[in-house]
Amino acid sequence: MTSGVLRGVDRAAFAVALADRLRRAGVPAGLTQVDDFVRALVAAPPADRSTLYWSARVSLVRRHADLATFDAVFQAVFADAPPLPLTRAAATGPGRRDEVHVPLPADTDSAGSGGGLPWATLPPAVAEAEESDTALRLPERRPAALAGLADRPFEDLDDEQVALLGEVLRAAVRRWPTRRTRRHRVSPAGRRIALRPTVARARRTGWEPVEVVRERQVRRPRRVVLLCDVSESMRAQATAYLHLMRAFATVADAEVFAFATRLTRLTTVLRHSSPVEAVDRAGAAVTDRFGGTLIATNVRTLLASHHGDLVRGAVVVIGSDGWDSDPPDDLAAAMARLHRRAYRVVWLNPRAGVPGFAPRVAGMAAALPYCDRLLPAGTFQDLLDAAGQLQSVTWTAGLK
Repeated sequence: MTSGVLRGVDRAAFAVALADRLRRAGVPAGLTQVDDFVRALVAAPPADRSTLYWSARVSLVRRHADLATFDAVFQAVFADAPPLPLTRAAATGPGRRDEVHVPLPADTDSAGSGGGLPWATLPPAVAEAEESDTALRLPERRPAALAGLADRPFEDLDDEQVALLGEVLRAAVRRWPTRRTRRHRVSPAGRRIALRPTVARARRTGWEPVEVVRERQVRRPRRVVLLCDVSESMRAQATAYLHLMRAFATVADAEVFAFATRLTRLTTVLRHSSPVEAVDRAGAAVTDRFGGTLIATNVRTLLASHHGDLVRGAVVVIGSDGWDSDPPDDLAAAMARLHRRAYRVVWLNPRAGVPGFAPRVAGMAAALPYCDRLLPAGTFQDLLDAAGQLQSVTWTAGLK
């Protein structure tokens, strides 16, 4: 229960219903936003409709482009109520100072209880301003430009925006899962007794092992190998995928390859300090860029080359839409060999995030049984989510 405008209304049911209307209108209000809204209703029960409006807007809206849709949906929910004032008047009386709220004169005569907006939400210029008769306008806080770019399709971004988001992607790859090795090192927290150091110290005490030395297994970062499709069907995603490859090549020491009709190693090229220079050099190195696609042939080439041992025990990431000129049986056989040699096989498909997606392409359908995960990769936000899943601790279980 809550007081004020939602007296007797279940908070969770109201938040879920409002979020459902927003999603139907095109506003991405997910479970996280709904949880934030419910917590806001608990922390500050709305005494009037204006307070409820701001709580819902701050909690459920993440993009500036969705504000108009949110206002329309919120107004439709309370259609039988008078129009909603988007600013609040000061309610502090003469000679009374409110230490919590800063008075903000509004265009309407109605005043909400408490007066103004909480000082914690105000910019410094408003928070430090002294009370006066001059009407203050609260600057509208907009989300960062990167937040809007991350959800846009790759074909809508220019080279500068892609390079900027590529640096964000590189910063997101901070750590990488580790694997157990057969080597051991001395550690007080180890469970295994190190025989040689223990015997060596026993020489000082008449061969009595007074001090037991323990050791534990050494862990090393798990190797990652990336194969990215740069054929004609992947023209819109090619540059963004090169930035993904650069992020793992510079941070996770990954081996990266690009392929269309043949396989090209780009590990040393993409480790350049400048992202623009690295991507330009990679584009020049791939001579068959924006051509046909031979996925099965390139996978067999990798496994048969001297880089084939790099796949053993590694996390192999393939970025492609699945369009392949090779027969599906050849791709299935090549993926089966790759799956037996690798630790995990992850496929990034730019079309996997489309509602109603199904792997109907023959190449994708043939490779899917040998993939541990199929992740969407149609936007930079998808790539950030994929990078987070690849860094998850669930990938470190076991030793293959």
